[in-house]
Amino acid sequence: MKVNVIQSDITTMKVDAIVNAANSSLLGGSGVDGAIHKKGGLEILKACQEIRNRQGKCNVGEAVITTAGKLDAKYVIHTVGPVWNQGGKEKEKLLGNCYKNSMKLAIENEVSSIAFPNISTGIYKFPKELAAQIAIHEINRFHTQKVVKEITFVCFDKQNFELYLKLLKQ
Repeated sequence: MKVNVIQSDITTMKVDAIVNAANSSLLGGSGVDGAIHKKGGLEILKACQEIRNRQGKCNVGEAVITTAGKLDAKYVIHTVGPVWNQGGKEKEKLLGNCYKNSMKLAIENEVSSIAFPNISTGIYKFPKELAAQIAIHEINRFHTQKVVKEITFVCFDKQNFELYLKLLKQ
């Protein structure tokens, strides 16, 4: 399993699946979520509405999979990251679950390449270095699986990009 980091816009990635840092409504929002829904088109929204009608909202740490609509991917894996507020071990565990549950869905759907954003580090204010450590730790737990061949951490901002570069070299 190859792990990469780039500074880019996740909506431009040509991979089997991109991960969306969604909100629990699954109906689009701001940041990564809004960009994915806007560029991917109504197919993503309709698929999210079907999921909501079937199961209700998506809880923090959980993940669901939909079509990628007009994006250069097959799927979008939507996961709901925690809002940091005062933080704590529970928030860290929930963020870890975002990566773990996204990877499980990727494996179940035979995704060979996946791109992750920096979940919860924008308006949810999760500390960027701690979030990067959790993301890398959770992804590394899947090193023995044989389905996902390539993982790319797509950092929108320079600070996250430099953090991931540093941590992945360790």
